[in-house]
Amino acid sequence: MKVILVTGASRGIGYATVKECLSLSTDSVVYGVARSAEGLQRLEEEHPGRFVGIVGDVCDPQLPSSLLQRISADHNQLDAIVANAGVLEPVHQLTDTAAYDPQQWKAHFDTNFFSIVTLVTTLLPLLQQSRGSVVLVSSGASVKAYNGWACYCAAKAALNSFARSIATDIPECRAIAVAPGVVNTQMQVEIRDVAGPRGMDPAALKRFTDLQLNNELLDPAVPGKVYATLATQGVPGDLNGQYLRYNDSQLNQLIADSL
Repeated sequence: MKVILVTGASRGIGYATVKECLSLSTDSVVYGVARSAEGLQRLEEEHPGRFVGIVGDVCDPQLPSSLLQRISADHNQLDAIVANAGVLEPVHQLTDTAAYDPQQWKAHFDTNFFSIVTLVTTLLPLLQQSRGSVVLVSSGASVKAYNGWACYCAAKAALNSFARSIATDIPECRAIAVAPGVVNTQMQVEIRDVAGPRGMDPAALKRFTDLQLNNELLDPAVPGKVYATLATQGVPGDLNGQYLRYNDSQLNQLIADSL
């Protein structure tokens, strides 16, 4: 049996990852965390006894401890964390000094980085015991600058570094950071309709509007299968600490080998 924790599980990539985990490993149990109950309830109804939905904010300082207590009491086992929950805002160009709000940047890092560090650190005893894996949802923005996305780029780059540090510091566990590609999720709606028009150069924004117009956005199940395979199969030793894109040949081979 595999016990897996997925954050941001109520929609998008997180929801797809949960579905793929339950499909790939028929005896797995998945705990899903999200601020919204709706998607969690649907998963519980579809997978009774195999999915446990927990409504909570990843930035709540009490959440990691409550998850540790709940999972320890239920199974005393945790084989993988898929850290998916994240936000895009604030989006603004660095030349727009009036838009810079240090509290917004700190709140962003609390969600996209520090909450993950706290979650992994708190649940580390269970992960070490199971020789488990930490799967981090990164972004192409972690290795490439996107106009107006300085805060998001920096937080995702920190996440890549955290994966390397887990691989270096914790011999019992493995970690990987994987960029999901440009996926048809609520984040893309925010980019096109809210954050992008307000904080991005029109030429930079056009890439994202064109992807939607040309029907070129990925279905969430595409990266979801990658994250689920890493969670259920475990991060291979030769990929430990790496940053990869969802369609990297090494990940494609891992998926093929798991079929």
